[in-house]
Amino acid sequence: MASSRSVDPAQLRAAVLAVSDWLRGDGPDPARTELAAAVRATLRTLAQDAPGHTVEVRVPPYAAVQCIEGPRHTRGTPPNVVETDPRTWLELATGLLEWDDALSAARVTASGSRADLSHWLPVVRI
Repeated sequence: MASSRSVDPAQLRAAVLAVSDWLRGDGPDPARTELAAAVRATLRTLAQDAPGHTVEVRVPPYAAVQCIEGPRHTRGTPPNVVETDPRTWLELATGLLEWDDALSAARVTASGSRADLSHWLPVVRI
């Protein structure tokens, strides 16, 4: 799981700006460290904005967080899981992709009655 420490807004913005040209399709693939930093910062921001342990959001291979208030999950596979790739997550996190569009295009999987992140996205705009 990703760290639950608070996110510095300046670090969040810098991490996302480092990959913003790539996200828009205007730049080369980012370095793995840049991509990891942007994914982790945006996931931690989501967990900070929507505290709780009901939904697990996974962006392999970089990080996963638990968020959104409700029943706490403690063992086995969580009943509410969202999983996607790093590019899709960052597009969602920055508002370049809408939640419903990502679901309908099968770019994100969401299982469980509480696995709708649309209320919490975007976490930052570029």
